[in-house]
Amino acid sequence: MHESEPVDELGARHPKFAYPVMLDLHDVSVLVVGGGRIGARKAAGLAAAGARVRLVATEVSEHVASAEIEDVRVGAFEPSDLDDIRLVVAATGDAGVDAAISAAARQRGIWTNAADQPVDCEFILPAIARTGRVTVAVSTDGASPALARELRNVIAELLTDEVGRLAEDLAGERLAMQRGGRSTEDVDWTPRVRGGIAAALGGRSLAP
Repeated sequence: MHESEPVDELGARHPKFAYPVMLDLHDVSVLVVGGGRIGARKAAGLAAAGARVRLVATEVSEHVASAEIEDVRVGAFEPSDLDDIRLVVAATGDAGVDAAISAAARQRGIWTNAADQPVDCEFILPAIARTGRVTVAVSTDGASPALARELRNVIAELLTDEVGRLAEDLAGERLAMQRGGRSTEDVDWTPRVRGGIAAALGGRSLAP
């Protein structure tokens, strides 16, 4: 449903992007169209996640150079840019161009994100806070990226290095149980996790 937001029989709005996922983008070919600050930031984030990023732009800003994207083509978007691509981010700054890119990708069954245009997206990019293997993503269903960013900033204060190390410790404990033939699904991890969080946060604890 791309023309309007999902609504129920009473006209109430429902979240469009209602199924959060975490993707493994290692060695996945991704296309970013747009060479400005936003396009460069999206490309850098995708590259950091292990994707093979191809960037196409009529003009390439200094932001692209600092993002260290190796595959850059200067020119207008062409349908052939979608060859062998599995994910697209359209960030040209021109709503009409981004919508056309999204439509072309959709015809090939490629999921697309159009910056600041939820109606032309199959997926949106949340605000992310990360430490080690702990990642927290905040989304407002495209309603307010600014709110998502500020909530992310609040959460990021809790994601200390100790929290990252706690995740590794817990992974080791789970692995030891599995190797010992025990099921990790039958264990109540709540006391261990809450105690670990409190210790990682210097005595602070999360609300029960």
